[in-house]
Amino acid sequence: MSLWWAYAALVLALGLLQSLAALQQYLSRGGGHAWEPILWELSSALCVGVLAPLIYRWHVAGLGLKSRLWQLARHGLGALGYTMAHVGGMFAIRFGVYALMGAVYETGSAQEILSYEAGKDIVSYSLIVAICHGLWLYFESQRRQQEVARLRSELAEARLSRLAEQIQPHFLFNTLNLISSVMYEDVARADRILCDLASLLRQALAAQQAGSHTVAQELALVEPYLNIMQSRFGSERLSIAVDVSDDARACLLPTLLLIAPVENAIKHDVAVASGAVRVSIGGVVTAGRLRLTVANSGTPPEREHREGAIGLANTRERLRGLYGDAASVALTASADGGSVLTISLPVQAAS
Repeated sequence: MSLWWAYAALVLALGLLQSLAALQQYLSRGGGHAWEPILWELSSALCVGVLAPLIYRWHVAGLGLKSRLWQLARHGLGALGYTMAHVGGMFAIRFGVYALMGAVYETGSAQEILSYEAGKDIVSYSLIVAICHGLWLYFESQRRQQEVARLRSELAEARLSRLAEQIQPHFLFNTLNLISSVMYEDVARADRILCDLASLLRQALAAQQAGSHTVAQELALVEPYLNIMQSRFGSERLSIAVDVSDDARACLLPTLLLIAPVENAIKHDVAVASGAVRVSIGGVVTAGRLRLTVANSGTPPEREHREGAIGLANTRERLRGLYGDAASVALTASADGGSVLTISLPVQAAS
């Protein structure tokens, strides 16, 4: 609606500008009724303003014609209709106002009026068609940009969904293998692992449907997996430390973001280490950014990067799809000879 008000204001402004120019010429010739040139120009501008949107529809409807000849013929018919409607509407307004003012509007014959107005109307019709075509090109460009943006958004969502689905089987199959390796050695421990796995899968399914949740919810989802790993390796070989600030726990992040890094830190370190291994999960908020770390104590970054390439690549792709260049993932060496995966995101507080 605001667009139509702007259009009406534009038509009125153009009519007033033409009226001022006509008024100066009228007064210089000794005219006695200042309202006359204003009426002449405003009546013409009003009719053009009403007819221009109809010309736009007429022009756009004819763009589907493949033949240029038919398009020209269509515009020839449109120019004739425009001239008749413009002249008829314009003079109807003038005769009505003159009657209200108690004055006589002297005009020539219908043939003289049409011959005088037709030349101007053909030019104005051509100009309006050119403007209409430019507007149509602009609207089409905007529509195509919106369509491209929609398709890109759908593609990004599809890619994120595919990446999330790829992450879930990645840790699921490894966990099932762990259960298989202990079920004949310790039935009670295998039962505890299965219970933790069931809890993990329920929460993972709910998390994927949500798309994002708080760091606290993500840590609650990671806990069953950590329990599974400690049941597998034993607390003497694997120790877990979680140090995440309250501010960080309240921040939003993509669901299942920490599963793959935690799995890589445990699987590619504890499985090959002869001694005790410590896996640490940290999180702080600094300068408007959420900084999460997953560190292990024994695997250098080169090996972690090679063996955990799928999980690390998926993590980078998910963050790139959601945040672009505003998010980063870095794998570096730690002071104890292990590796530290650092994820940095813009802070998003839970509503």
